[in-house]
Amino acid sequence: NKIMSLDEKSIVAHHEAGHAVAGWFLEHADPLLKVTIIPRSSGALGYAQYLPKEVFLRTQDQIMDIVMMALAGRAAEEVFFGRVTTGASDDLKRVTQLVYSTIQVYGMNSRVGQLAFPKDPNDFTGEKPYSDATAEAMDEEARNIVENAYNKTLELIREKKHEVETIAEMLLEKETITHDMVLDAIGERPFKGHKVYDEYVSQRKADKENADESEKSDKEMEEKKDEESGNGLEPNLAL
Repeated sequence: NKIMSLDEKSIVAHHEAGHAVAGWFLEHADPLLKVTIIPRSSGALGYAQYLPKEVFLRTQDQIMDIVMMALAGRAAEEVFFGRVTTGASDDLKRVTQLVYSTIQVYGMNSRVGQLAFPKDPNDFTGEKPYSDATAEAMDEEARNIVENAYNKTLELIREKKHEVETIAEMLLEKETITHDMVLDAIGERPFKGHKVYDEYVSQRKADKENADESEKSDKEMEEKKDEESGNGLEPNLAL
């Protein structure tokens, strides 16, 4: 396992908290199941598990929620530490892929238009089926989309700064936290979830209520035993 300094651990905690809180308050982002700041053998310094929903079609707004959640780790670093680190490299790869897909594959960019230029993995010529001017337009649009998304993400992190700090402190204390712990700390997500998520939350609530009821019952039994043992006479006790 990698050994991080306290400063690095704090940065990773806030980075992961940024992802978690942004996803919590972005309607179309996948809800969090678990997040940890225990380094992984793969090299990742933090890791989060989400509850994906089965979606066959996405709108541009839905894709941009996913982009913003991916940018939220870096945004949290900037808001809390005034600088960014190399920890967002994988996030930026995903953001780049998603944004270019909206432009080059899904025809979701008004400047480029209703055109699709999917990459052919078997094409090793390096030739592009569009002009240099179109390539330049794609690059400019991608940069503008990501910049706008990042600015919106910064606004969200600043607005939810208390929630991000709360989750980061929990991660620093416990290293791994679950959906239920986040729910208890910052409240429910502010919109109706999809069917799989609602079923998950309902089941978790039922499990928690059953566990609480069982704990209460065990405590009452224990108290009853104590009372019964206290009512008996002690041996060799003179009356």
